[in-house]
Amino acid sequence: MVTGPNSLYVTLLILLYSLTSISVKFEVLGLPKPIVAVAGDDIILPCYLKPNISVEDMTVDWLNLDYIDERVYLYQNGRIILEDQIPSYRGRTSLFKEELWRGNTSLKLTRVQGTDEGQYKCFIKSQNWYDDVTIQVLVKAVGSRPVVSIEGHRDGGMGLVCQSEGWHPEPDLVWLDSKGVSLSAGPPETHRDIKGFYTVKQHVIVQETDTNLFTCRVLQRRIKEEVETEVHIPSELFDYTTPWRRSFIVLCCLGVFTVIGLALAVYWTHIKKDDLREYVFDVIRRHAVDVTLDPDTAHPRLILSDDGKQVRLGDKYQNLPDNPERFDTTLSILSKEGFSSGRFYYEVQVKEKTWWTVGVARESVNRKGVIIVRPRYGYWTIWLRDGVYRANTDSPAPLPLRKKPQKVGVFLDYEEGQVSFFNVEARCHIYSFTGQTFTEKLYPYFFPGPNDAGKNSAPLVICPVDDTD
Repeated sequence: MVTGPNSLYVTLLILLYSLTSISVKFEVLGLPKPIVAVAGDDIILPCYLKPNISVEDMTVDWLNLDYIDERVYLYQNGRIILEDQIPSYRGRTSLFKEELWRGNTSLKLTRVQGTDEGQYKCFIKSQNWYDDVTIQVLVKAVGSRPVVSIEGHRDGGMGLVCQSEGWHPEPDLVWLDSKGVSLSAGPPETHRDIKGFYTVKQHVIVQETDTNLFTCRVLQRRIKEEVETEVHIPSELFDYTTPWRRSFIVLCCLGVFTVIGLALAVYWTHIKKDDLREYVFDVIRRHAVDVTLDPDTAHPRLILSDDGKQVRLGDKYQNLPDNPERFDTTLSILSKEGFSSGRFYYEVQVKEKTWWTVGVARESVNRKGVIIVRPRYGYWTIWLRDGVYRANTDSPAPLPLRKKPQKVGVFLDYEEGQVSFFNVEARCHIYSFTGQTFTEKLYPYFFPGPNDAGKNSAPLVICPVDDTD
């Protein structure tokens, strides 16, 4: 134990050190330029003290200036205060606790979402001093490839609707003809979800042209990103309305304005959507082909029916030769028939299934190991996974389907570079891959999916195309 003058000296030194530590002034530093964060990524908002003194006994308060009474993150008296935290930040924010002793108060923000964009203040307070710095965060999210659907006859033309989702900031949507000229369209519809991502949607009425090619383009100028989908409308769909318009004109010219004539004119001028759907499917079904499963390509756990029209997952591996054509890891199979020109159409029943993938595949696709069913790898498909439908584009696009398809129609126009999918019962378009370039034979592709505790035991069934469906 130290006594006498030495003890007094030591006490004075401790007191002086404490007072110096308490009264020290500091500066809070950050990043002068905005942080551009990609949606879904983790980012760090830099904030630190100069000099690099400990903040373990200070208050570290992170604020989003768009919120008045709530906080992004609060550290005080050595503990985290969660009572006033903004709900959208819960479970996504943290400090580097091992760095607090040397003045590092940077904030880690995980799984960035659209609502994270804004100005953040890093506020540091000791017992008798405080300072802060402001940091700008910009969020970038490139949305899905536009989904274009045919709505039917509208005012003498064809109604189309385009939708794209998952954008930030809010994008613009434009319709273009084959020459890149903007089309007059309806007002854009914009929706922002709970995470701050935008969905845009717009309707347009198009007239028949020499190409019947139309493009829906979604672009965000601030982040310099754009995606587009080109769609080709068969001339048959435009031709469908022509005879009835002619009849109407003839009736008017002849002065035949009877009640029956008027009723017919009104009926055919305002063609019912159901009638148009019936006609669309009549046109498409003219290209129906007979498709049979190829056992030489089947994964060893797949069970085929004797007629080659059904496939399901079996309980165990079969002793089959590992030939080059066979899928050895993914539960997949191709058809015997391949197509290198023209148009073809087939239908497959997906009723009572929770997992499936259907579409077409290039002859040269990799069949060994894990495969990725996207166009860049030679696959043009859509799938269902536990209630979620998706078009397997190179940037996968969720499909918000109103009606659950029981039977899916697949249509290929080889020369036009287009693969389209339809809900057979609802007579409606699901999705189209457009603007593709095919250089080799394409085969119908099937993936019945795993048997999820018996919930996905139903087979995929290739169905005959029945005009009475």
